Amino acid sequence: MNDSNSNNSVSNDVASQEKTPRILFSILIPVYNEQAYLALVVERVLAAPLPAGVEKELVLVDDCSTDRSPDIIKELVEKYPDKIKAFRQPRNQGKGAAIRRAIKEMTGDYAIIQDADLEYDPNEYSLVLAPLLDGRADVVYGSRFATRETRKVLQFHHKLGNLFLTYLSNFTTGLDLTDMETCYKAFRADALKSIPLRSNRFGIEPEITAKIAKRGWTVYEVPISYNGRRYSEGKKIGWKDGVSAIRLILKYWFIDDSFYDEDVDSDSAQQAEHSKNFGKTLVKRATPYLGLRTLELGAGLGAVSRFLPQKGRLTVTETDERRLKFLRASYDGNAVVDVAELNLQTGKTSLSADDERSYDSIVCFNRVATLDVDNEAALERAKNYLVPGGRLIAVLPAKQGKKEDKTQGYSKKEIREYLEKAGFNVEELTPFASVERLFLRRDPKRTSQFGFKTFDALLPYSSWMNAFIAPTRYFVVASVKKV
Repeated sequence: MNDSNSNNSVSNDVASQEKTPRILFSILIPVYNEQAYLALVVERVLAAPLPAGVEKELVLVDDCSTDRSPDIIKELVEKYPDKIKAFRQPRNQGKGAAIRRAIKEMTGDYAIIQDADLEYDPNEYSLVLAPLLDGRADVVYGSRFATRETRKVLQFHHKLGNLFLTYLSNFTTGLDLTDMETCYKAFRADALKSIPLRSNRFGIEPEITAKIAKRGWTVYEVPISYNGRRYSEGKKIGWKDGVSAIRLILKYWFIDDSFYDEDVDSDSAQQAEHSKNFGKTLVKRATPYLGLRTLELGAGLGAVSRFLPQKGRLTVTETDERRLKFLRASYDGNAVVDVAELNLQTGKTSLSADDERSYDSIVCFNRVATLDVDNEAALERAKNYLVPGGRLIAVLPAKQGKKEDKTQGYSKKEIREYLEKAGFNVEELTPFASVERLFLRRDPKRTSQFGFKTFDALLPYSSWMNAFIAPTRYFVVASVKKV
């Protein structure tokens, strides 16, 4: 009898484990000339405890080391082939470049950066992961300077330098961190992959922090221990890196490319949508027309979504699986905001039949997912989600150049004809953001930061310019005709 109960218990445990979703935690380890500590660090990382249901993947990137580090990495991969992925840079580029490569190669749900030395303790992974796993945070910083019961006494001048950089970073980002330069930064993996990173060396720390702040993500700090190394023990960062960090803090205070997606953003229109004031200005313009239940088409990475009012219900939709995953994680636990797949062109959706005729406003402000008003089927599907009298609020590209040009876009006459034919009453059809023609190039890589910043600063006050500059977009409000 006891054996039978025992067997049933084991079977139930196995079944329970099979039903428990496995979470993969990517540990990103940039390596450069770390033969003294590398093997020990990897062993400690592998042995470090994690919360139940979380598994590890180690992503090692050798930044063209000149010591025995490549050989040690090869031995570790042979010893732990199921746990370690290793890559080698073709030339030495710096910590930031190695981290970018590791981000590209990782496959986990969450990620943390781990230096290949003994300064940070892998046994504290669970502490750093906790706010991510319970849905409170998008990013968690492990702070060496937050209050702890015990701490190792640090070299004063190094601490002073770190605190100065942290305070300068806080001034430019508006965050309230105690340790910006910490190595232990943990992320939702989809969020980390969506950040366009440029820095090759230690400037990766202030760059990531600036772009996290501009995204408006939720950041937590937890206290961690720190066992700082001396230069005689292989410490590499120096005063020149501190000066560089100051330069980069100021640079990314001025430069706005925290949303730019090279896979999608191919012209100035997409670049404009990632400016700080684009979403704010559009939502302010649309607010008088918005009801309690809003459906957003083509939310992208949420550049506009974060400004939309969360009233009775807000449903943000996308067609791309990568962006859907990002949005679901961003709004996880939000009782007012839903995330769904919706493709008006094909009709593919995860919305249910109950969602039809349930929204009083639909917004579409993302050019990548522009509503094709000349597509009767797409307009009919959009109309099916609106209650009688419900409004479609969209920004549509204006036709450029002569009529014989085949540039994408619509004339005011075409927009009105397509919408009225589909059963909408056009309430407003006016030029929007014509100022972008003055400051943004068609190729975003050719647009200067001065031009981008000027466009962003003028946008909220530039409506009067629409009367004098050929439009690049139209702001459209159309309501479903009541039967």
